[in-house]
Amino acid sequence: MERRLELDAARGFMLVWITLTHLPTIASVVANQPFGFVSAAEGFIFLSALFSGRIYFRIAQRDGYPAMRSRLWMRTLRLYAYHAALLCFAFVVDVRLAAHGNRPGLHNLLDFYFAVGPKQAIIDAALLIYRPPLLDILPMYILFLLLTPVVLTLASRIGWKPVLAVSFLVWLAAQFGLRVAAYNLLVHTFGLQVPLNEMGSFDLWAWQFLWVTGLYCGVRWAKKDLPVQAWAKRVLVPAVVIVPVLLALRHAVGHGIELGIWEVSFDKWHLGGVRLIDFAALAALLIRFQSVVKPLVVRPLVLLGQASLQVFCAHVLFCFLGLTIMGDASRVGGWQQVALLAAAFSGLLLTAKVFARSEAKTEARPDAGLTLISSRNTVPVPAVSSVAKVR
Repeated sequence: MERRLELDAARGFMLVWITLTHLPTIASVVANQPFGFVSAAEGFIFLSALFSGRIYFRIAQRDGYPAMRSRLWMRTLRLYAYHAALLCFAFVVDVRLAAHGNRPGLHNLLDFYFAVGPKQAIIDAALLIYRPPLLDILPMYILFLLLTPVVLTLASRIGWKPVLAVSFLVWLAAQFGLRVAAYNLLVHTFGLQVPLNEMGSFDLWAWQFLWVTGLYCGVRWAKKDLPVQAWAKRVLVPAVVIVPVLLALRHAVGHGIELGIWEVSFDKWHLGGVRLIDFAALAALLIRFQSVVKPLVVRPLVLLGQASLQVFCAHVLFCFLGLTIMGDASRVGGWQQVALLAAAFSGLLLTAKVFARSEAKTEARPDAGLTLISSRNTVPVPAVSSVAKVR
C-alpha cells in the first residue's frame, strides 16, 4: 500500500515546531511563527481534515454512510479519551503543584479551576466548554470530527458548492464578532458561566472553514481529482510576491510597524483573511517546488507524523513539566532547558514508535487494494510552513 510519506513527515515537522514553541525555553522565541503570518495550527487542522476526508469518504463509498458515521464516532470517542486523560493529569497532578509552590505559570494555566472549584471545572471541561490553555486544540479537533459526518453526508446530497459557501459565510461572520454574539446568547439563554477567554483561544466559527476546505480536498483526493500541481502553477506568480512580503511584514511588526485597524485581518485566533492568503501562497510554493520538501522525509519525522495525535498529547505533558520546572521565572534556563528539550523529544519519539504502526494501518485500512493517489495529483503540504504558538 503506497503512502505519501512526505505528508507524514510534514505532520512530524509541525509537531517538532509546536513542541519547540510551547516548551518554555529560549527556543520558543525563535519558533514563534518564523515563516510569516501562518502557524502549524493551520497546517495541523488542514492536514487532519485532508486525511479525514479521504479516509471516511472511501469508507462511505465502500461500506455506506452509516458505517462511515459509526467509524467517525468511534475515532472521536478515542480522541475524547486522550483529552480526558490529559485533563485528569492536569486536575490531579498539576493542580497540586500549582497550589503548593511558587509556580505562577502553572497556576495561570488553571486559574478558572481555582476560581470555581474542582466540581464545576471538571463538569465544564468534560463537556468541552472549559478548555484551558494548551488543552484547546484537541477539543477543537474533536468537535470538528463530530461535524465531519454531517458535512460529508450533506455534500453527497447537495454537492460541495453550497457546503463550502455556507462554511465561508460562517467564517466571514466570525470576522465580525459571531463568536461573541453566540457566547452572549448562550449566557442569556442557558446561563453559561464559563468566561469566554476560558473556552479556548481558537474561534471555532472561523476555523471550521479550514476544516471543511480540508475535507473537500480530501474527498477530491480520494476521487483522484485533486489537480494541485496545476493550481500551484496558476498561482505561482502571486505566491512568489505574497510570501516574502508577508514574511518581511511579520518580522517588522513591533519593530517600527504596527498593524493598527488591520490587525483583525492578521489575527490568528479568528483566522484572519491575510492568514488564509499566506497559508495558500506557502502551500502553492511548496507544491511547485517539492524538492524543498523531499529532505524532510526522514524516519523520525515520518514516525512522529504517523502518530501525530498521540505525539501531540505527549508534548502537552512535557509542557506541564516545563512549567513546573520554570517556577516563577519567565522560562526554563541553563542546563535545565537542554535537559527538558532532550527529554521531550526522546519521549515524543518513543510515543511515535509505540503508536505509529497502528495509526498507519488505521489510515490505510479503508483503502485496501486501492491506489492512494496518482503521481500527477500530488497533495499539497502546507504544514511545513511554520508552527503555532498557542500561548
